[in-house]
Amino acid sequence: MTDQETTVAQLRDVVERFVAERNWHSFHNPKNLSMSLAIEAGELMEHFQWLSLDEAALVAADPKRKHDVGEELSDCLAYILAIANAMEIDLTEALKAKMIRNAVKYPAS
Repeated sequence: MTDQETTVAQLRDVVERFVAERNWHSFHNPKNLSMSLAIEAGELMEHFQWLSLDEAALVAADPKRKHDVGEELSDCLAYILAIANAMEIDLTEALKAKMIRNAVKYPAS
């Protein structure tokens, strides 16, 4: 599965199966999931903490560090998808609507 060939629905299903197989639905409420997302976002930030902009840009050139950042991004994405599942939010619709509002708020010109 790559970004080019995978739908958001397929990713949501991957997360849903993982949660269901472990009987975690009782823990997967919006409060717990949003807190977990914030924790994972903090772990992502740690990879760039105290780095200059130039040093942060070099993280992508280091295979180990790039892998580690990918792990944290994946954790964040999994929690985003789990929140969408728990709240029955269509992420594609939500993102498109948000980007339209952002374009009005922050015009390109």
